[in-house]
Amino acid sequence: SLDVVGRKFSNLRVLNSYWVNQDATMKYYEIILIDPSHMKIRNDPRINWIVNPVHKHRECRGLTSAGRKGRGLRKSGHRANNIKGGSTRAAWLNRNMQRLKRYR
Repeated sequence: SLDVVGRKFSNLRVLNSYWVNQDATMKYYEIILIDPSHMKIRNDPRINWIVNPVHKHRECRGLTSAGRKGRGLRKSGHRANNIKGGSTRAAWLNRNMQRLKRYR
């Protein structure tokens, strides 16, 4: 999976992944890895956003396309009411928690 590859090649950044093939027992994916220290990557304005330290281990935080799909973030509008805030539990907490000012 993505996080296994991200930990194995910790000097590279996971950009995305896509399905390639499957048989009776396994599914096979290709994972696109990017070397943030390569000068071609650093100088290319379309992809050099991934060089910033905030994008380290995106795959472990569910920020790739597959991670967002697993978190249910491909929906929008009224269908996404239960996942605003990251999860069903977070959405429920936001609706049901009473917030009060410290000095009232």
